[in-house]
Amino acid sequence: MTDYITIAMPKGRIFYDACHLLREAGFDLPNEFETTRKLILTIENSNFRFILAKPVDVATYVEYGVADIGIAGKDVILESNRNVYEMLDLGISACRMAVAGLPNRKQQSSVTKVATKYPTIATEYFKKQGKQVDIISLNGSIELAPLIGLSDYIVDIVSTGQTLRENGLVELTKIMEITSRLIVNPVSYRLKKKNIDYIIEKLKPIVEVTGVGMD
Repeated sequence: MTDYITIAMPKGRIFYDACHLLREAGFDLPNEFETTRKLILTIENSNFRFILAKPVDVATYVEYGVADIGIAGKDVILESNRNVYEMLDLGISACRMAVAGLPNRKQQSSVTKVATKYPTIATEYFKKQGKQVDIISLNGSIELAPLIGLSDYIVDIVSTGQTLRENGLVELTKIMEITSRLIVNPVSYRLKKKNIDYIIEKLKPIVEVTGVGMD
C-alpha cells in the first residue's frame, strides 16, 4: 500500500473493539493508540491516517470524502442516510434497537408519543406497524421521557438492559440487531480500490470467525 487511507473511527467502546479487530487482522497499531488525546493520528508504517470522531459524525466524514473509510454502527448508517458504501459487517459492539416503556402503562391519548435519539428509524418502524405516532427527538437521557410523562415509549439502543431496569422500564419490542459496519466513500473506492480492497480482504477472515459478513 503506497497511498494513505484515512479512516474515521468512532470514539468510545466501538473504537477499542475496532482497534482490536485491526490488530487481529495484522495491522500494526501502536500500543498507546487507544490512550492518545489527538484527534488526527498518522501511522506511518501502516499507511493509515485516523480521524477520531463522535460516532454520529463518522458517516458524514466518509460521505464528504475527508475520510476514505469509516467504522459506524448500523444505527448511525440508517439514521443519517448518508451516501456511502456499506462493505462489511464487522460484528463488533453488538447491541439492539428496541422499543421500551413502563410496564402496564396506560396510554393517555389516541396518538402514541415516542421519545428517541433516532427519529428516522423510529418513524420508519412505526410506519411499517401501521401505527400513528408523535416522535419526540431528544439527545440524551431518553429513559427519563416516560418517567415524567413526556412519552409513552422510547426507541433506543439496548445492550445489557441495565439502564432500563434501573429506571423501572422494560424492553417491549426488538426492532433490529445492531453491529458496526465498514463504510466507504464512493469516490475513494474508485480511486483507491486496490488499497481499500486490501483492508477488506485482511478483515474478512477475522470477521468470518465471528459468523458475520456482508449483508
